[in-house]
Amino acid sequence: MKILAVRNLKKYFPIRSGVFLQVTGWVRALQAVDLDIEQGVTVGIVGESGCGKSTLGRTIVKIYEPTAGSITYHDPDGHVHDITRGLPRKVRATFRRDVQMVFQNPYDSLDPRMTIRDIIREPIDTHRLFADSKVADEYVGGLLTKVGLYPEYARRYPHEFSGGQRQRIAIARAISVKPRLLICDEPTSALDVSVQSQIINLLKDLQRETNMSLIFISHNLDVVYHMSDRIIVMYLGHVLESAPSHALFDRPAHPYTQALMAAVPSWNPRYRKLGEVKLEGEPPSPINPPPGCPFHPRCPHRLDVCDRVMPEAVEVAPAHLCACHLVADDTARKAKA
Repeated sequence: MKILAVRNLKKYFPIRSGVFLQVTGWVRALQAVDLDIEQGVTVGIVGESGCGKSTLGRTIVKIYEPTAGSITYHDPDGHVHDITRGLPRKVRATFRRDVQMVFQNPYDSLDPRMTIRDIIREPIDTHRLFADSKVADEYVGGLLTKVGLYPEYARRYPHEFSGGQRQRIAIARAISVKPRLLICDEPTSALDVSVQSQIINLLKDLQRETNMSLIFISHNLDVVYHMSDRIIVMYLGHVLESAPSHALFDRPAHPYTQALMAAVPSWNPRYRKLGEVKLEGEPPSPINPPPGCPFHPRCPHRLDVCDRVMPEAVEVAPAHLCACHLVADDTARKAKA
């Protein structure tokens, strides 16, 4: 069962200057992104810093309003709603409950003036899950136990906890309303390696128990591979490649994906691929993106057409899509043969 369908999603941020803060340009954070989220499936999103991963997550959850495109929400009753348009109050409340987000920095995402009880109770009370306050408090204690903390921690404040404990509290708050989709924006990047594995295992356990879907945003390919059923590779606001996790790691098609894979060090020196694919320079600015393929200024295999025409995604294998002129030519040549 589908939860969300994203089509041709774009998000531009205005650049303002002058006394009257006139718009003088745009930061093109997202460019024509397509994405489907099925029930119980984890979609990983990877790419370099500034590629639009976090913007995509925040736009889906409606922290940011999209500039263009559509986000279609399938509610629990099977009705379909375009949430980029105005929604009835009841549908908006259902969407807010069904789609929750865990942010990157647990030191910023929890209000230091509120107790843990109040932090977790806030969405519960907003959506009126319990009429009895005592029952709600017992539910909060159960949530803390579920994420590996003690129920009595509910009386404490965020500054009394470590980063890993704060992230567990943030997860408890997010799952308190029993969402169907949880968007995790680099939830482990600010944590120690040992704590990272605990948070990852916690998310996987919660997913098995509730069958919720996950969008897992990270720059760590190993973590994304461990978590995800499908992986999307982003660059400068574009989706360059999308495939099942095992297919992407076994047969990366796009030169950028190949470069990302080559940059992952192996624990065994004999299998390290560092240096096989080298990327020179920095990603272009999203304020002034290059014409044609966004990756062509750094691509070691660029063709003449790459700097003029944006490539369309082609299916190089079942459910494996890649937006690259070189890959499209190879695919067409194999099809004719």
